[in-house]
Amino acid sequence: MPGERLPTEAELAKKLGVAVGTLRKALNELEQNGLLERIQGSGTYVKNTPDNSAVYHFFRLELKSGGGLPNADFLSVEQHTNTYVASLLGLESNAQLWRFRRLRKLDQQPAAMEEIWISGEHKDDIAQDDLVESLYVYYREKLGFWISKVQDSITVDHVPDWKHQDFKPEIGSACGYIERLSWSNRDRIEEVSFTWYDPVNVRYAARWT
Repeated sequence: MPGERLPTEAELAKKLGVAVGTLRKALNELEQNGLLERIQGSGTYVKNTPDNSAVYHFFRLELKSGGGLPNADFLSVEQHTNTYVASLLGLESNAQLWRFRRLRKLDQQPAAMEEIWISGEHKDDIAQDDLVESLYVYYREKLGFWISKVQDSITVDHVPDWKHQDFKPEIGSACGYIERLSWSNRDRIEEVSFTWYDPVNVRYAARWT
């Protein structure tokens, strides 16, 4: 599975019944083909290539009319403290955190307001111009981790007072609400996000096969 850490070479060679040298050659080839990643001091991981399918693998919002190509506009990138978020990230209550606020769109239609938090330990300085539309790609390429699994809690909340003017629901009105915890390949929560979505035009959809 993407993000999974492989056993040591000795363990894997024994399990597969091959010589360590033979296994090492195979692993090197897989790494060269972009299927594995070796992180010094950590191990070898199955690589989650940030192509379009991987980037939106955990994306769950869609237009009620069907589908919708997602994109997002950053509204602000700031450092703050947040006791609740810090507790979810396993950090001290006064830990510095990065907060990203975005307007999420589907087929260029305003669909949701997003507030995303990560630890301030990852980087001392993050400029809005440094970010790419997919934060998952940014995490992988600039911060050295990737998201391997998520947990969503869905309920109803009120539209926040910082909402973008293009987001149709009024401030304080009821809307769909998602609280997401995202685990990295290091098997710890690296991201906490809150999403307020337009219940008239947008729905949360999860499908399994």
